[in-house]
Amino acid sequence: MTPTTHRTNPRPQGTNAHPLRFGYGTNGLADLRLDDALALLADLGYDGVGLTLDHMHLDPLAPDIAARTRKVARRLDALGLGVTVETGARYVLDPRRKHGPSLLDPDPADRARRVDLLIRAVRIAADLGAHAVHCFSGVLPADPAHLADPAAPAHPAATADPAEDSAWKRLAETLTPVLDAATHAGVPLAVEPEPGHLLATLADFHHLRRILGDPPALGLTLDIGHCQCLEPLSPADCVRAAAPWLRHVQIEDMRRGHHEHLPFGDGEIDFPPVLEALAATGYQALTVVELPRHSHAGPHFAAQSLPFLHRAARAIPAGAEGSTP
Repeated sequence: MTPTTHRTNPRPQGTNAHPLRFGYGTNGLADLRLDDALALLADLGYDGVGLTLDHMHLDPLAPDIAARTRKVARRLDALGLGVTVETGARYVLDPRRKHGPSLLDPDPADRARRVDLLIRAVRIAADLGAHAVHCFSGVLPADPAHLADPAAPAHPAATADPAEDSAWKRLAETLTPVLDAATHAGVPLAVEPEPGHLLATLADFHHLRRILGDPPALGLTLDIGHCQCLEPLSPADCVRAAAPWLRHVQIEDMRRGHHEHLPFGDGEIDFPPVLEALAATGYQALTVVELPRHSHAGPHFAAQSLPFLHRAARAIPAGAEGSTP
């Protein structure tokens, strides 16, 4: 194990006026051992880590996962890193299907495998002291006709597509045991609107929330790049609109209409207003850099990203920070 390190790049002067805490996702450091990745982030001055459960980084299916989790928890504590648990590993359940199986899979046994993964993630998050567990809905099956139930009554907020309505019902049903586990563990489940998925927008999140009856354990992961990509509101306005349900934030640059996670400065987002809006909400959990396709140069982008965010944060006017909800 890499020896315990102390930060060599603490939070710069001038950024203490806001509550924002920045992390970096391990899905953007996939070529590093987890222990090395954590040490790197601590040395760079990050406040925490978005830990994607995957075969190379705390495999949730490992037979000794409880012991591994305890070891990681000790390491995070020694390095002073906060953590959120992310479940977007591409092939952790199926080596042939990206993000498969999903919560919408036609096969009940396959859906159960995704539910089991998420419940495992909730338990791991509780043992790590994580502030949330991230997840997403998955895409509609290639042939969603099997989802339609012509005998089922229409939901008051139903869409015009019976197959899509049935998909929403399926999503709510499969998430229910995960929400039960999250409630029991005291760890929020933060669902991410993902372009191309059934739950793709903030409006979709609210649709799911209404179907489920607004359970307290259900929260939101807001990806700032996704807001730029497809939301009708600006990213800063998305932050303000999402504030009551915000449990996790991912951040990167992006261009309108193109779902491509970009390093800061390579897209179209104006970040100081976004961070100002985030600070004003009183959000105090992690804001995690999400660059999974730049893992080949992960240490470089991790080193570049934090100074960029600190510079953007220094532009927040005094008094913009909010109070803890």
